[in-house]
Amino acid sequence: MEIDKAPTAETAMLIRRPVAEVFEAIVDPAVTTKFWFTHSSGRLDEGKPVEWEWRMYGVSTTATVSEIVRNEKIVMQWSDPPTTVVWTFTEMPGDTTFLEVRNFGFAGSGDEQVKQAVDSTGGFSLVLAGAKAWLEQGLTLGLVGDRHPKGISA
Repeated sequence: MEIDKAPTAETAMLIRRPVAEVFEAIVDPAVTTKFWFTHSSGRLDEGKPVEWEWRMYGVSTTATVSEIVRNEKIVMQWSDPPTTVVWTFTEMPGDTTFLEVRNFGFAGSGDEQVKQAVDSTGGFSLVLAGAKAWLEQGLTLGLVGDRHPKGISA
């Protein structure tokens, strides 16, 4: 099988909170740790690398924001080799936000790129579902940590 276009991970979610609150939940690790990573070296700011950790898995990554437009967009690079993640925040009626995530620039063979895109889509879908639960209901669901429980092979 050949691929003609490089794969892109894409997912989105309507979150019933104002756009400023949803945006802040992604840039402020005090909020983001409620639904995604366990620890961070700081807030997301343009040009400043931050280290994110998932201590339940013993892994970390560096994320560097290349562009930030408050309450509208975050463009960052992360992972090794680096990929690009674009967060788009669309203000909707009734103090709701449509949050879209695109991840692209995967490396390797066509099969490897497709696998990374599929895995990334699943991962970011869990992140958005967790963000929705936290921001709308104050619930920490533990979706990311429960995705790969100990004793189950990946």
